Amino acid sequence: MLKFILRRIGASALVLLGASFLMFILTVNSGDPLQDLRESNDPNRDQLMAERTERMRLDDSDWERYWDWLSGVGGCFTGSCDLGVTINGIDVLNLTQQAASSTLRLITLSTLLAIVVGVALGIMTAIRQYSGFDYAVTFSAFLFFSLPVFWAATLLKEYAAIQYNNWIAVGQYAPWTIVIAALLAGFLLQAVLGGSARRRLVTGAATFGFVAVLLFAFNALDWWRNPMFGIAGVLVVSAAAGVLVTALVAGLRNRRALYAALTTVVVGVIAYWFTAPLLVNEPSWLLLIGLFVVSLVVSVAIGAAWGGYARKDSMLVTGITGVITSIMVVADVLMAHWNSFLGVKSRPISTIGSQTPNFNGEFWERVLDMGTQILLPTILLTLVSVATHSRYTRSSMLETLNQDYVRTARSKGLSEREVIVKHAFRNALIPITTIVAFDFAALIGGAIITEQVFGWKGMGALFQDGLRAVDPAPVMAFFLVTGIAAVLMNLLADIAYAALDPRIRR
Repeated sequence: MLKFILRRIGASALVLLGASFLMFILTVNSGDPLQDLRESNDPNRDQLMAERTERMRLDDSDWERYWDWLSGVGGCFTGSCDLGVTINGIDVLNLTQQAASSTLRLITLSTLLAIVVGVALGIMTAIRQYSGFDYAVTFSAFLFFSLPVFWAATLLKEYAAIQYNNWIAVGQYAPWTIVIAALLAGFLLQAVLGGSARRRLVTGAATFGFVAVLLFAFNALDWWRNPMFGIAGVLVVSAAAGVLVTALVAGLRNRRALYAALTTVVVGVIAYWFTAPLLVNEPSWLLLIGLFVVSLVVSVAIGAAWGGYARKDSMLVTGITGVITSIMVVADVLMAHWNSFLGVKSRPISTIGSQTPNFNGEFWERVLDMGTQILLPTILLTLVSVATHSRYTRSSMLETLNQDYVRTARSKGLSEREVIVKHAFRNALIPITTIVAFDFAALIGGAIITEQVFGWKGMGALFQDGLRAVDPAPVMAFFLVTGIAAVLMNLLADIAYAALDPRIRR
């Protein structure tokens, strides 16, 4: 496996080298970097042209300029990284660090959400093949995949930002809106759960009544402007998530895994009770990261203690449950600060930029500001990727479910959960892993348009600015970050193959 990884790294390095040279040559020959100065009436025009010519080494050959850039990149291995300067003399390394952190934050979050949602939808549609739910997801997948990114971004800005910001000033749903939302929820849930006509009717009616009552209660409590969750809410939602994770991973008949998950939730809620003053009065990113690591270690330890004969499954269940509980704790703290955030930023959902200029809120208000800034581009990129992941997952699952070993597993009397999770899904993940790796690199390309529409100063803006100015340094910085990200994701996919299919290790 080590030799395989080293060979892949070597081949990837050669591909990056050849592609970087091609990108450099195309960029420097795409236009005239002195065009704006040639058309200028500035009395110092000749001096400015001479300075830019010297700064960009325009009198040197393309080979010499490329070798100079490559030497600067090579210095990154010795701690003296030099990516050159822009056409205006700004250090490209600093620009790249800022742009890469912005774009990769957006891409990573979108990719994770797309994987979770897309794979889950793909599995459910494969199990419920040719059902109404399958047709609805298929139609939605093709719709989202076909939407022009710039047009979908404009719709999101209008309805998810501008209209929402107008509505949140009052924060009350009209009665007809509540009825429509309840009807839609009832229709969707009965389509997902399926069953006989009577079961569908009961499911839809119960969901309609529950959602309608809940939304009317939210209106009465002014919940949309003063959301409340509390420790009880964290306990209930986390416990439900723990039961669901247990059912999917180990099965509810595995009492040890179930008790481990519930123990993890109880310990997490108790820890929240004691750490709440610290989270409210002295919050910091270091504190959040530290508490998350501790919660993950404690969760896995609980799984190991409860596990017994099913220790591996129990540790996986408690690890996932611990992560969900931690997320619910942070969500509760954020909701508690939502009203104060509205006092600082009355129109919370932003349509431009990755952060609000001169924002003066406290720590949790700043976290909410970062979240609302990243919300719309994340939704857009996630919707596009969910369409791809769900279709490939469905296709791969259907192919796997028709294999002989799946029929054998069913004939042995294994539960449907074991057949789906431990036999079909594991083997279906192999082609899905490839798609996820390629999709990560493709998302960066798609993010160029998304970043421009939402005014997000990331790698896309860096690439466009360099290309317009015929400035190779920013363009090559974009290539370097995105190329390395694509190579690393494909390398991780190769390693994941060995974990999913033991035959590959040989």
